[in-house]
Amino acid sequence: MNIYVANLNYRLNDEDLHQLFSEFGQVTSAKIIKDHETGRSRGFGFVEMPNEEEGLKALENLNGSEVDGKQLTVNEARPKQPNNNFRGGGNSRGGGYGPRRY
Repeated sequence: MNIYVANLNYRLNDEDLHQLFSEFGQVTSAKIIKDHETGRSRGFGFVEMPNEEEGLKALENLNGSEVDGKQLTVNEARPKQPNNNFRGGGNSRGGGYGPRRY
């Protein structure tokens, strides 16, 4: 089960997140998402738990709970949606080199 965790304290790291969820069962991975430029936490992350029953138990117990002064939002993660706003070239003509001059 893939779990989305929001409103994390910026001081938490991957290991903290792993420990928090391991109280409810086996955790395959725990990852806090970081800003690409600064390397700082973006305040949310994902936890993978192989046993769905344990994942649901963690979700029920941790959603709305306070951790490090912040009230967590914990949901089952949704699949990533494709970004349809990307055109690749910067304009609808393709190529990205600006308007054609005839």
